[in-house]
Amino acid sequence: KKHLSLRPARPIMDSTDAPQIIEHIHKSLNFTPYETKFVPCSARFVCLGISPKAKGILAIHEMAAGSLNTIGEYVLPHGIKCATFGASPIEDRHLAFGDYGGQLSISDLENPSKPIYNVQAHTSIINACDGLGGQQVGFGAPEIVTGGRDGCVRVWDPRTREPVLSLEPEEGQSARDCWTVAFGNSYNDDERCVCAGYDNGDVKLFDLRTNSLRYETNVSNGVTNIEFDRPDIEMNKMVVTTLESKFRCFDLRTQHADDGFAWLSERAHKSTVWLAKHLPQNRDIFMTGGGNGGFNLYKYHYPTSRVGEHKKDKAPVGVVGSVELLNSRVISTQPIVSFDWSPDREGLGVCSCLDQSLRVFIVTKLNKY
Repeated sequence: KKHLSLRPARPIMDSTDAPQIIEHIHKSLNFTPYETKFVPCSARFVCLGISPKAKGILAIHEMAAGSLNTIGEYVLPHGIKCATFGASPIEDRHLAFGDYGGQLSISDLENPSKPIYNVQAHTSIINACDGLGGQQVGFGAPEIVTGGRDGCVRVWDPRTREPVLSLEPEEGQSARDCWTVAFGNSYNDDERCVCAGYDNGDVKLFDLRTNSLRYETNVSNGVTNIEFDRPDIEMNKMVVTTLESKFRCFDLRTQHADDGFAWLSERAHKSTVWLAKHLPQNRDIFMTGGGNGGFNLYKYHYPTSRVGEHKKDKAPVGVVGSVELLNSRVISTQPIVSFDWSPDREGLGVCSCLDQSLRVFIVTKLNKY
């Protein structure tokens, strides 16, 4: 007997007129990369990681006529796991990075081996960091947030050596490994939020103005990456990527007292979703990188109305939209562990994979979306 399925068929991706993901440059590395970041207002980017001798590597590359020129490669005491330019003014372009020794450093790219700021931020490896307030993006003071294996989330002002805020596990509680942190909601000089993701699936949103926990949930799998679509506007939406080939997209405009924020869950890559990065020129387009070595390019579609009425208490409740897969491409046999869009050139991106390779990509037709 044949059984008819009542489940609606998933829409088939039409890639004929979709954005194309084109590999522009491919370069092999002699170390394991963990982070790649474009240097603002330039054709350069940095690649950071760890060498076979457990030393940190900071390499500066420049694109020139379809090839990569290595401007400098510096060996540092500890392997590097994360980095950000977010807390530095564009005229300085100082790089902040966290290493395996738990140290947070800020370096001038002219002489990275001698940091201009260095502090013991955590007792062990710093898994993630994010910066805000430096690049004329967002309001408020320049700050860096770090998340470490010791379960702590700390906010740093580069002008002082003590943390502005330290969020630590309560006494007697086992410390959960903090895997990712992100700034958001910095739309005036008073408001700013930090969102942290942990290895047990916890997602915690801290309000820095009220010094309180604003929202907390569990997404069932370890949280590998969190990113707001824009850190410098009133909270709009946020993508949370996890193990077990899933990511969640939260609508952050309306929070219900009991149900919290509206969200949707999507399966991707058939493996761990390691990252999600929103296009700087269009906050509704984002790229995910997977453990299968593949890219997925999505567009978020807003619902007709973003606010509904709760069935029980009639209070306002958020309504989540939908995501559309624009295109996908597998580029490697190993996981994509870092990706960064160029803030200056729409569609230009750089990524690094665990096969010790560096790739520069061009994504076309993004202006149509």
